[in-house]
Amino acid sequence: MTKILLLEDDRDLAEGLKYYLDKNGFVTDTAGMAADVKKAVYTNYDLLILDVLLPDGTGFEICEYIRTCGNNVPIIFLTASDEEINIIRGLDIGGDDYITKPFKLGELLSRIKALLRRVSAKNNEIISGSLKIDTENSRVYKNGKPLELTAAEYRLLLLLVKNKGKTVTRENILNTLWDNCGSFVDDNTLSVYVRRLREKLEEDPSAPVNLVTVRGFGYKWNEVTV
Repeated sequence: MTKILLLEDDRDLAEGLKYYLDKNGFVTDTAGMAADVKKAVYTNYDLLILDVLLPDGTGFEICEYIRTCGNNVPIIFLTASDEEINIIRGLDIGGDDYITKPFKLGELLSRIKALLRRVSAKNNEIISGSLKIDTENSRVYKNGKPLELTAAEYRLLLLLVKNKGKTVTRENILNTLWDNCGSFVDDNTLSVYVRRLREKLEEDPSAPVNLVTVRGFGYKWNEVTV
């Protein structure tokens, strides 16, 4: 279930929105004070709806605090003003969307669903230079063209790209490629996978710039567009 935190000091409006959102399949928590929401940075919410004007602060301040803490949860602002300066400020500090009061419930619902779709698509896609990995469908593209990878090659590439710039030890790689179904992967087999990946990914497999060997340790993915 998608969890939403709604920060709105108008209790009647908050309860009405909670009822509507819950009826449409969400799980909605409400809060009326800015101080109540700072804990949201440590809570697993899928989306925040923040009123801009609050008794003890602003939704902008909450957004800045959450982004400073490294939380990228999607944020929609509720604002009574459609002044461009307020809209720009909200987006510049890390907000994802805004809706001006008064608004129709259907419009808010559409905004929420659209934002969640965008976030979901982004989370299912990893971009590294000219490489795109579609993690939902286990597909890899280079310069927009699909690459034909085996399951083991895909898992190896995904591990390296997720740890781009860091050395991944051979032991870590071997444990990842082990599929718990009896498919044993040894050092020689790993070397074969690496060679095949380079043939599919590198412009010059004999002089790799992306998938590089860290001698005595393992391999590293360099985010270099070739």
